[in-house]
Amino acid sequence: MSQPAIEFAPTAPKTFVPANTNAANWSQLEPLYQSLITRELKCQRCLEKLILDRSDLDAAAEEAQANLYIAMTCRTDDAAAKKCFLDFVEQVEPQLKRVGFELDQKITNSPHVSKLDANRYGVLLRAVGQEVKLFRAENVALQTQATKLDQSYSEISGAMVVNFDGEEKTLPQMARYLEDSDRAKREASWRAVAERRQQDCVKVHDIYSKLITLRDQMGRNAGFDNFRDFQHQRMHRFDYVPADCGHFHEAIEKHCVPLVREMHKQRAAALGLQTLRPWDLKVDVKGRAPLRPFTNGEDLTAKTSRTYRNMDAGLSQMFDTMLGGGCLDLDSRKGKAPGGYQYQRQASRKPFIFMNAVGLHRDLITMVHEAGHAFHSLLSKEDPILLYRSSPTEFAEVASMSQELLTLPYLSEFFNADDAARAKRELLEGAIAVLPWVAHIDAFQHWVYLNPTHTVKERETKWLELDARFGGLVDWTGLEQFRASLWQRQLHLFGMPFYYIEYGIAQLGALQVWLASLTNEKQAIANYKAGLALGGSKPLPQLFQAAGIQFDFTAPIVEKLMSAVGAQLKQLS
Repeated sequence: MSQPAIEFAPTAPKTFVPANTNAANWSQLEPLYQSLITRELKCQRCLEKLILDRSDLDAAAEEAQANLYIAMTCRTDDAAAKKCFLDFVEQVEPQLKRVGFELDQKITNSPHVSKLDANRYGVLLRAVGQEVKLFRAENVALQTQATKLDQSYSEISGAMVVNFDGEEKTLPQMARYLEDSDRAKREASWRAVAERRQQDCVKVHDIYSKLITLRDQMGRNAGFDNFRDFQHQRMHRFDYVPADCGHFHEAIEKHCVPLVREMHKQRAAALGLQTLRPWDLKVDVKGRAPLRPFTNGEDLTAKTSRTYRNMDAGLSQMFDTMLGGGCLDLDSRKGKAPGGYQYQRQASRKPFIFMNAVGLHRDLITMVHEAGHAFHSLLSKEDPILLYRSSPTEFAEVASMSQELLTLPYLSEFFNADDAARAKRELLEGAIAVLPWVAHIDAFQHWVYLNPTHTVKERETKWLELDARFGGLVDWTGLEQFRASLWQRQLHLFGMPFYYIEYGIAQLGALQVWLASLTNEKQAIANYKAGLALGGSKPLPQLFQAAGIQFDFTAPIVEKLMSAVGAQLKQLS
């Protein structure tokens, strides 16, 4: 299959950055940044103008990096795309961190900073102050090395293919066989993928070990005993601490894991099996053909557009703005990085959605999930302060996960009535099942970075120990080597350390949005959009409140939500 050309969105008009600036070139960015660093700040308005001009310039640099990242992930086998991205990472990104620190200092040290409106600038100043506190020049080079190691992981993952059914297939393309009613075929496909991953298991372990060492040094350079505590602060987690994550793990273990294990018992009984194997988790228990909601990316786009047209005029209009070209790359193909993402190009303020669609129900879920991120980007795009055009990830994932649930009543574009009910059940079961996986990944990272000198064997042992705590009722007999390295498929561990518990916190928020929609859908969607429109301009609890939900991931809310979802599932039985 030929690879589509990536058309990047045109740059929006600017007030500070000249229109012809090549923001991927440091020689063109440097004089602009230096002019900000040396600018005299005579008054409060001068400081405010500096903040806005910096936002403009940072947005141009961020969009340059976005375009290079998009090109590289869309074509991992393109040497030129890889080189351009790595050149930016090695030559431009370290300079951006350096001048960014100087500008953060300039803002926080300004005698006029105390005159700024706290309601408007409070969140910004808190974030900038944190950056000044944590910045260490010696960490810039270490971060560059970490980014390159993550790129190596993406390259290894993107190159993984298997020969199956007489054809070469990517690993995302293999996922559809796990829904096949032929158990022998499911097993063969699962083993083919597991064995292919196992071929690079040692390489991936090595990459992760190097990342752990680099990151531990970064934390120590900043005065922390470990990378975990450093990273929690670096991620601007002002509203909770690592100990709260441990309480979340316990809440999921107590109130969610038993529900997942009960679902597994019911699944095994329905399939007539004594025990479930890893290839028995996706097949329909009634032997029905797998859900195939669309044929290709074009079909997925058209049906999703009609879905939002039926659901909400505002969401529909925003989705359709992405159909004009340069905003979507949906189909899976060889040489494409794994996973899916939405990337907001901050200068043109146009989102880009990337995924590996192969016609599965899971792909439909990914489509509306990433659309939720795009809605967030579009609803907050008019704020002139760059930081406020995105939000803390705990709330950013509410934007995306809520779409998985809010679209459930509107699946007629993809399914008949029976299949729509089936899709709803699969989605709700998935919403529950993801929570133990989130707790598993997060608890694993806590251990990894609190014990940075651990061996590969100890790493695998810890993973298996946590799997016994958070896993379902799956029989792994004879598959132990695959089970011990299952974490390697989770790309966040490599490129975005500790960015995972957000999915759990956000899932609890999204379930609250969804439950509210069952009583008053119009109001729930209005609240959802109102929360998203704030971007990141308010503290995390206020963003949740604006969306009509609570920022809460303690045991009582977990218990309440699991009970509500369990009741909904019983109605679908």
